[in-house]
Parts: sequence; structure tokens; C-alpha cells
Amino acid sequence: MITLRPNLKVVVATQPIDFRKGVHGLVALVAEALKADPYCGDVFVFRSKRKDRLKILVWDGSGLILATKWLEAGRFSWPPVQDGAIRLSAVQFALLLDGLAWQTASPPPVKKPRWMG
Repeated sequence: MITLRPNLKVVVATQPIDFRKGVHGLVALVAEALKADPYCGDVFVFRSKRKDRLKILVWDGSGLILATKWLEAGRFSWPPVQDGAIRLSAVQFALLLDGLAWQTASPPPVKKPRWMG
């Protein structure tokens, strides 16, 4: 189970992948193409060419979870196709999974407290 926590790191691969890839192929893709540790607990999201499917890979501490989601109608909102990856917040990730426009959700700026002394 993927727990949506404030410090959750979600990495979205911006290039579409071959959706025939399984766990081992995605682990290799995370390590080689994204230059990340697939066993760090971060959530890795992969897109299909058709934009209506996604795969999620995450290490939960005892094993790898591979989840796939298809939208029956509509398409997921994806960033432009380019090399590399982007990071999403937990809220943006939840919006992406619901098929909503996650780009409009940005965390409010947090001002650094001034020291009073």
C-alpha cells in the first residue's frame, strides 16, 4: 500500500515506456535512465504512449509493488515528453491518479520564520 505522506517523493518519468515491461525492467529503467535507487521508498510513475495508462513502482520495505491503472474515459495529464523525470508532491500525485490536472496544484510558499531575540 502506498501511503500518501507529506514527505512522499514521487518521480514521474517523462518519456513513455514499453508497457510490456515488468518489475525487473522497470527497476533497471529507474537505476539506469532515471539514475535513482529503486529501493529507496520513492514512488516511480511511468506513462504509456496512449496517455490513458500508468504504472507505479515502489519499494515498501519488504518488496516491490507494481501497480497499473487504466482510465476508462479520458487521459492522464502528463508533462511534455522530454528526457529525465519530474518530481510531484503527494497532493499532485493523488490528482494524477484521479486523472485530474495536477499542474494547477502547487504547495503554498512557506516563509522562513524570523528570529526574534
